[in-house]
Amino acid sequence: MRGDAVSLDELLDAVRGPCAGAVVTFTGLVRDHDEGRAVAALDYSAHPSATEQLRAVASEAACFDGVHAVAAVHRTGPMRIGDVAVALAVAAEHRGQAFIACRYLIDELKARVPIWKHQIFADGSAEWVGTP
Repeated sequence: MRGDAVSLDELLDAVRGPCAGAVVTFTGLVRDHDEGRAVAALDYSAHPSATEQLRAVASEAACFDGVHAVAAVHRTGPMRIGDVAVALAVAAEHRGQAFIACRYLIDELKARVPIWKHQIFADGSAEWVGTP
């Protein structure tokens, strides 16, 4: 978890290596709408165990066949429309292996890592998403 901006170059540098024939990245952006409502801003909060759980999910993805390296960052704190909220990079021998592992990584992150989104809508209302 981190509060500052994510550098995609930093993620790429973290996974590059001579064995990798492919690097697949995923970036999740703050969008201006959710379920038909205009979003003005949002704020992500994370449980103290979130970093450990993100590492566990990344370690699982790193064990996929052909995968050589995995990097994952999810930001916390206030964000504006267009900001990068989550960024992932997976390096593997072949593109198919990298795509499979990256898909697993984002899906499991969303399902298992305790990160909560507080959305502020353009009409002044707000809601929490992903809370237990």
